Amino acid sequence: MFRLIVIFIMLVCSANAEPLSKRQLLRLPTTDFTKPEKLEHYPGGTSGKFVKLDKQALSHPTASLGVNGDMDYTLGRAMFKKLWAPAPSATQASNGLGPLYNARSCLSCHLKNGRGHVPDIGFPNEDANSMLIRLSIKPQNVADKAKLTTGMQNAIAEPTYGGQLQDIGASGFAPEGKISVEWTYKTVTLADGTAVELRQPDFKINNLAYGDMHKDVMTSARIANQMVGMGLIDAIDAEAILALADPDDQDADGISGKANMVWDIAAGELALGRFGWKAGQPNLRQQVASAFSGDVGISTPLFPNGSGDCTANQTECLAAPNGNTKRMGGFELSEELLNLTTYFNANLAVPHRQNAANDNILFGKKIFYQTGCISCHMPKHITGEKSAYKDLYNELIWPYSDFLLHDMGAGLADNRPEGQATGSEWRTPPLWALGASKNLGKHWQLLHDGRARTIQEAVLWHDGEAAAVKNEFMNLSAAERQALVDFVESL
Repeated sequence: MFRLIVIFIMLVCSANAEPLSKRQLLRLPTTDFTKPEKLEHYPGGTSGKFVKLDKQALSHPTASLGVNGDMDYTLGRAMFKKLWAPAPSATQASNGLGPLYNARSCLSCHLKNGRGHVPDIGFPNEDANSMLIRLSIKPQNVADKAKLTTGMQNAIAEPTYGGQLQDIGASGFAPEGKISVEWTYKTVTLADGTAVELRQPDFKINNLAYGDMHKDVMTSARIANQMVGMGLIDAIDAEAILALADPDDQDADGISGKANMVWDIAAGELALGRFGWKAGQPNLRQQVASAFSGDVGISTPLFPNGSGDCTANQTECLAAPNGNTKRMGGFELSEELLNLTTYFNANLAVPHRQNAANDNILFGKKIFYQTGCISCHMPKHITGEKSAYKDLYNELIWPYSDFLLHDMGAGLADNRPEGQATGSEWRTPPLWALGASKNLGKHWQLLHDGRARTIQEAVLWHDGEAAAVKNEFMNLSAAERQALVDFVESL
């Protein structure tokens, strides 16, 4: 009935199959919806916390921190909140911003460690301060093709503007461009006659400061992801995620999850991608370093260029002073400080669920499972013992994601490949703490480009591999749909 059940039935029924391990049994999806499963109240395992679901709901450290860990978390949080300044500045420890950038701090995009948003209109009325636009072109020559074939690059950057548009410039530097958005609307009618309005963004890049973009440029708008549970995701063994992949749909269930194998800079080899909208980064440390480089223009051991995303065609940007110093190991953010920032990111607690035993929530869970949502939004994982975060080992967690790529259809496609992800494939986003993130501020937007304003809208944008599930949802009664939405928001 569901991909996970099929996988485990195949394991059980195979003539030569070994008995299911305790880990495999724990990950089996339930068929009993009369009560919560054991430990279901604790989606982040013992590392999670019972917190008030207010504007600080996603800003608590994991419960498993020790004394030393608490200090590292505090220092890492300071780096996450730090406002950087262009070099040279009076405060050397803050040197290195830009010169072209999207934000002065990590917190600027991940406000209260929550989700980003797209502006209502954008330029000239608003800045796009918690989203960005990725840029790339098709391979132009043999060397470009080799970079993609080997996996050493996920994409070929636009020659003048780099891998993403920086819409802010330090003093004396023009922003690369400004982002505006126009919305088109359509109505979808459900089986019971309910009309639902969907909106689709059309992003424009205005006031290009460094000349025209390449004629083959591909763009992709991305809002910032929420931050909780990232250390737990990093701690899931790659083998456990890869075992769920079915790229050729050999079980013929219509779901063909695919791994995005991307370049691990520190290891010098391909590894499972698990972070980012298209699973473009293999581990949390590289995800953090990539954001420092692309979003803020800060160099680290993984991305040592003190000019950030400046390109060879932006000569003044490359010639500007940077903050690479001996005291930082030749970078703007030393290895120690990068590790502390990563540690903070790894140890933001997933809030405990507070109404998992509610009858309506349990009914919504049943609908969520029976419509096939768990084919991609896999409920449970168990963390391994290979990551850098020993306090997060062997945790039963409930992220509701398989962390694989799925074809979501033409409506959601950005038509921009990233690594082994095609233009219509996206990583299954985890659903934990989704409801808690609604309380952080006035913006709550879903999907990669923020087009969905509700869970219902997000489901109705599903297509491709998820078309059958969307159709099931469209045929539900109003009460069933609301229960499913309530369940997802309870996670």
